Amino acid sequence: MHRRAVLAFALLPLAAGARPLAEIRRSGKLRIATEGAFAPFNYFDQGRLTGFEVELAQLVAKKMGLALEWKTLGFDGLLTGLGQDRWDVVIASHGITEERAKAVSFMAPHYCSGGLVVARDPKIRRARDLAGRTVAVQTGTTYLEQVKKLVPPPRDVKNFPTDVDARAALVTGRVDAWVSDRFVALETLQKNPQLKLKAGELLFTERIAAAAAKGNLPLVEAWNKTLAALMADGSYAALSRRWFGEDVRCT
Repeated sequence: MHRRAVLAFALLPLAAGARPLAEIRRSGKLRIATEGAFAPFNYFDQGRLTGFEVELAQLVAKKMGLALEWKTLGFDGLLTGLGQDRWDVVIASHGITEERAKAVSFMAPHYCSGGLVVARDPKIRRARDLAGRTVAVQTGTTYLEQVKKLVPPPRDVKNFPTDVDARAALVTGRVDAWVSDRFVALETLQKNPQLKLKAGELLFTERIAAAAAKGNLPLVEAWNKTLAALMADGSYAALSRRWFGEDVRCT
């Protein structure tokens, strides 16, 4: 990053109540929030929080010499809690957007993905196939805005509290298609062949990143430095291949 950009960013006021990095280090604990309902990235398996992002956060925290304190709640309220000092970091598959970046400071991307079309009808595969259809997405996601912008547009875009709810709407025939993260959708198809869902094409691609309170530059830089080290020493690649069979970092 250009030095002037770093300086300008450093002068941004830290969101009221957000803990600075020095205080986090003194406490020895990083408070981190996620949704816990977005497999394979963050979800509960027999009562245990797990997933690619959960394990990645554990690697980052360990390398930073910090313990983790997890919070889980609905996706729509995660970023808001950063400025209220409810947690220090959010890692929940948030795509980096200009609108979100006005409210929070994003870390470096920890994977790249995109919105995939999924339907029961194999003829519904591409953006133009959604014209005149009803599409399910999760509330608060980039999928909602991206689907609404399609030309020609769908007949209706229904949003649901969780991605699982959006998928269920497709399975039960309440909608014609479901748009979700590529890796989430492909895992659903692989693990649930009885649903007879078909994967279509990517509608768009995006960079996914963790976030801190707006202006908390020291925490962002510390996270980024640690993430870069994990990507350089092979730890990230090993974790990614275990979860996805490929390296999902942005190239």
